[in-house]
Amino acid sequence: MNINLRNFEKFEKRHNSSGDAEVQEMLAAIGTPNLDTLIDETVPPAIRLKQKLQLPPAQNEYKFLQEFKQLTDKNKVFKNYIGMGYSDTITPTVILRNILENPGWYTAYTPYQAEIAQGRLEMLLNFQTVVSDLTGLEIANASLLDEGTAAAEAMGMTYAFAQRKKKGANKFFVADNCHPQTIDVMRTRAISIGIDLEIASVESLDLTDASLYGVLLQYPDTNGQVTDFTELIASAHENKVQVTLAADLLSLLLLKTPGEMGADVVIGSSQRFGVPLGYGGPHAAFLSAKDDYKRMLPGRIIGISKDVDGKVAYRMALQTREQHIKREKATSNICTAQVLLAVIAAAYAVYHGPKGLKNIALRIHGMTNLLAKSLEKIGVSVKNDQFFDTLKLDLGSEANEEILKEFALKNEINLRYFGDGNVGVSIGESTTVEDIEILVNIFAEAMGENIDFDVTELAQSIDLAIGESLQRKTTYLEHPVFSAYHSEHEMLRYLKSLENKDLSLVHSMISLGSCTMKLNATSEMIPITWSTVGNLHPFAPLNQADGYSKMFDNLEKWLCEITGFDAVSLQPNSGAQGEYAGLMAIMGYHKGNGEGHRNVALIPSSAHGTNPASAVMAGMKVVITKCDENGNIDMVDLAEKAETHKDDLAALMVTYPSTHGVFEEGIIEICQLIHKFGGKVYMDGANMNAQVGLTSPANIGADVCHLNLHKTFCIPHGGGGPGMGPIGVTKELAPFLSGHAVVELDGKQGTAVSAAPWGSASILPISYAYIAMMGEEGLTNATKRAILNANYIKARLENYFQILYTGKNGRCAHEMIVDCRQFKEFGVEVEDIAKRLMDYGYHAPTVSFPVAGTLMIEPTESESKAELDRFCDALISIYGEIMEVKEGKTDTKVNVLKNAPHTAEMLLADNWELPYSREKAAYPLAFVKEKKFWPTVRRIDSAFGDRNLICSCTPVEAYAEEAAV
Repeated sequence: MNINLRNFEKFEKRHNSSGDAEVQEMLAAIGTPNLDTLIDETVPPAIRLKQKLQLPPAQNEYKFLQEFKQLTDKNKVFKNYIGMGYSDTITPTVILRNILENPGWYTAYTPYQAEIAQGRLEMLLNFQTVVSDLTGLEIANASLLDEGTAAAEAMGMTYAFAQRKKKGANKFFVADNCHPQTIDVMRTRAISIGIDLEIASVESLDLTDASLYGVLLQYPDTNGQVTDFTELIASAHENKVQVTLAADLLSLLLLKTPGEMGADVVIGSSQRFGVPLGYGGPHAAFLSAKDDYKRMLPGRIIGISKDVDGKVAYRMALQTREQHIKREKATSNICTAQVLLAVIAAAYAVYHGPKGLKNIALRIHGMTNLLAKSLEKIGVSVKNDQFFDTLKLDLGSEANEEILKEFALKNEINLRYFGDGNVGVSIGESTTVEDIEILVNIFAEAMGENIDFDVTELAQSIDLAIGESLQRKTTYLEHPVFSAYHSEHEMLRYLKSLENKDLSLVHSMISLGSCTMKLNATSEMIPITWSTVGNLHPFAPLNQADGYSKMFDNLEKWLCEITGFDAVSLQPNSGAQGEYAGLMAIMGYHKGNGEGHRNVALIPSSAHGTNPASAVMAGMKVVITKCDENGNIDMVDLAEKAETHKDDLAALMVTYPSTHGVFEEGIIEICQLIHKFGGKVYMDGANMNAQVGLTSPANIGADVCHLNLHKTFCIPHGGGGPGMGPIGVTKELAPFLSGHAVVELDGKQGTAVSAAPWGSASILPISYAYIAMMGEEGLTNATKRAILNANYIKARLENYFQILYTGKNGRCAHEMIVDCRQFKEFGVEVEDIAKRLMDYGYHAPTVSFPVAGTLMIEPTESESKAELDRFCDALISIYGEIMEVKEGKTDTKVNVLKNAPHTAEMLLADNWELPYSREKAAYPLAFVKEKKFWPTVRRIDSAFGDRNLICSCTPVEAYAEEAAV
């Protein structure tokens, strides 16, 4: 026997689940001879690629990890004291192992099906409680993308609020001592929505200006100075001006709260609550506000409600605010939150508790005070009279600053250099007395001074250096959850108990149409917790990030090849951010051509809700175009509206394959029509996983496309985030991609859309690994298998359910819409089917989008035939249960569907008076007995939760009292 010594297992075989024999069985069920024929029947020949993708050969997992380790080792992990909203932190290992590295947490979906998401909903409620308690305001969300975009969201929210009491006011003041990246993001957002942004020193603020509606102040400011804004805020309110504070969450354990000062809104980042620097992200930002804003808050709010038995249950509150409902009337396009990172931050607070957190804050402040006293002894001028963790130091000259920089870099230390003889130093959680001693020695050497004192000895007599009036007096985190889990054993069990309440990909397939819940392979995930990936500051010198730079270059080239575009921006840190960045590039292009008046966006009625919301945020006027009876864009209506708006046409936004799961035959003609009238075509990349290797956005004629890396390219959904939404563009649009105020990005003229120059850089290795290990053949096969799996499900279900839209050959793309509206006539709603699927161990497909009363199913290429069959068996069994209702065999109001999901507690009750057996409720099919997942609450009353809005940890007694009222 001749042994092939190069026969390593291909990663593709691990990712694309079904083997060759299973593929043939599926093809037989579909009724087509081979996979290529199926693809030919599905994807229009006019848009097919003429050659294979030019990508490097696929690597096996072992080799990839070896080589990627060598690549990331080019990054230099220096001691970072740069600050600017990014701080050194320590992730407790019990949290690192059991949340960040745990697929039970990172493969879950957004908690729209609350009954099987109680674990992460509880931790998100903890997060909101931490934010609300520490900021001193009544309500908080969970969560936003980063501090810069949170500030922009606050600007937009307070603008909408101002129209009630100060109609017509459109000026927003930003203090120039806010973080520069925050100011940059706000510039971008203000331009597009017509807000007059004034950036100046607080001393120049004129609160009597009739056009002024809002103010943003940093607390502590970017230089570390802490200011009491109580009087300023009171004066602002007298003039009907709202005040937002950008706050350091950890500092609020020691400092007077923004709520005590009277602030209306507080924004910031929870990064230093145990979330690694990650070269800029992902990190969970927060926004808290007075109760008056609760129905205007962007992002998601977790609230307390009850299930049908009256048991306390968590769910996403006020879901009517979501952009998929408001569409072009939305004031925000937030879709992806940062759930996984908010969970980590909340767990950090739970593990340390109020005393532990205060001790961390005291130690950081004490180290900062030790540094200040030590530097003053050697003649360095400290410019802060009140500070928490950051000092601005006057070295006397630019020459001294340069000398200090040289010495610091020799000692592998990064400081913040202002270029005018001033230097910034921000202290983090891991800083020790020995680190302070090293810093003092470096400063002394640079200044030519001798140290005639012992830093260690001085450390014995360090006190609080915060004035009495600025010290926090109010209590916080008094709920029992913050005092119960401080030993590792207890914390481990608490985290496991929450994990066990949540259904994720570790249990079964999650067949969400348009959300693409595919395999998040372990080898893709491993690098994100390497120190050479996680411990870099986003504003560290570029020559310390050579590994990242090489990865960015390769990833951009690969994504250009896959999309057919000329340039890629990796900055947008969510799909919705990608939409916004792409539309801003189009607007920049038109303005650069002297056609800044072009502002009309044509958007099909079937589009994702973020599309019209993003267009409005980009300063566009939205015109909705019709779809025909087959779900395709109505060409006649599109042509009429393009003609009508030809002088002002900016763009068409189109999803391809369509939101209805079909490759529209006329897509090239559609793009040509828009170009004819001077517009650009924006392709929503939500369904890019049905294109890779077969066609591309550029090939169909699009000009820009965002890529949901958390869909097509395997970044996990993390229970609702993180995400990444880089955009690809043609060479015409390339100059208008997002730049950055702090880090120069070559050839990019646009202002920033995200706080960090490369968005959530530390999760890009996941997509990099996926492409590197799949290669051209694997990626193309993944697309083919996704289409195969979808058509197999269609073949199995179409005798029971109506499939709403198909292509001209009767094929669907990678997803399909199952129509459940016909069951309404005998009392069965699509929600009943969604909830009943939980009893079978499955998360519901996408419910009522894009068509009300339907399920949109997308299986992905990662699911095996065996899993597809179990899922189909479950739906077919549910169809049988629906027929029992239709045929009068069971009551229309008391049946297994209406009572779903069924909990173990319900099944174990002494009394069982329902007209079906316990076994039918809990184990409707044989396979369920071996794979049973138990929901922990029964069906939740969402309306009750909205009427009795409680969005922070509350003792059950208090909740019961409020509900009774």
